[in-house]
Amino acid sequence: MFLTHCSVYTEFNEITPEVTDGQQSHILMDVADREQPIFTTRAHVFQIDPTTKKNWVPASKQAVSVSYFYDSTRNSYRVISVDGSKVIINSTITPNMTFTKTSQKFGQWADSRANTVFGLGFASEQQLAKFAEKFQEVKEAAKLARDKSQEKIETASNHSQESGCETHSSTQPSSINGTDDEKICHVGPTETQLMSENDRLKGAIEQGNANAKKWETELQTLRDSNVRLEDALQESTTNVETWKTQLSACKEENGQLRARIADLEVQCNEVTKEKEKNSHLTAKVKELQSELQEKEQELESLRAQAEIIPKLMEECEKLNQKLQVAETKNKDLESRIGTLEADIEDSRHKQGHLKVELKKFMDVLDGKIDELHEFRQGLSKLGVDN
Repeated sequence: MFLTHCSVYTEFNEITPEVTDGQQSHILMDVADREQPIFTTRAHVFQIDPTTKKNWVPASKQAVSVSYFYDSTRNSYRVISVDGSKVIINSTITPNMTFTKTSQKFGQWADSRANTVFGLGFASEQQLAKFAEKFQEVKEAAKLARDKSQEKIETASNHSQESGCETHSSTQPSSINGTDDEKICHVGPTETQLMSENDRLKGAIEQGNANAKKWETELQTLRDSNVRLEDALQESTTNVETWKTQLSACKEENGQLRARIADLEVQCNEVTKEKEKNSHLTAKVKELQSELQEKEQELESLRAQAEIIPKLMEECEKLNQKLQVAETKNKDLESRIGTLEADIEDSRHKQGHLKVELKKFMDVLDGKIDELHEFRQGLSKLGVDN
């Protein structure tokens, strides 16, 4: 059947062999005694599922040797593969067989005698091409061998018929002209040889008839296999259409994923920019935290100074009281000065000697007044600042 080979080989499942262990040993001994390998390669061996006739079942756990053998005695070719002590392929190549490449590394052929389809998975396309080329060569050689065998059978049959006619014509004169002893003596050896040749030809004809019946059976089997192959081909075509649809869907999904990746790359660029902004903000926050610590230190200093302010206010109040007392005294002094000036005017001539002292006193008093004014201005300024 034209089945598409899966690229991944499934886990090996035990397959019930079609031959017994004794037959396998006989096949191996037969190969060793009569046949010689003409081509060997390695491949994974599969057989068609006998139940579904659609799925492949692995016949080997791993890649095994697959060889073409030539039997010089029978002039026949066959493909043999052995996995350990188990024969997994024993297929005699006939001219009606066809090896089909179903993928770049997988090929298959149907064997009507074994009533199965063999599949081979190769490691490379070159190995598959070599195996397919050798299969075609062996197929052509089998066809030539079959044609030669048929020619020999036909020649032997014609020769037998001609020999029978000559013998019959040669014996008639002897039976007429000679005695019975002479007939036996003259004709006996030739007749015995012809009878043995005739028996041999009869056996060959019977064998040819049996082979003809066998070939008719094989032909019917091949026809059935062809029907199954056509069904498999149709199914493969359907699978190809399904895979094309899936491929288009995968391409569309791939385009969507690429667009999504582009969006994610844009988002990643934005995230990178945000990270840079966050790093700048983090540095700014650290600067502000350091400034805040400095401000807190200044605030602590101002709080310490604020604790001193009540004391300074008390001192200011005391100084204000003193200033008021001093102003009161100053007013009294001014009034006294006025009185004294009047008295001085009245008694200038009497108190001339006191004028110098009074002037000194006035100078001192002016200095004190200036100091008091300056002190008051300082207190006023201190109060305004606070």
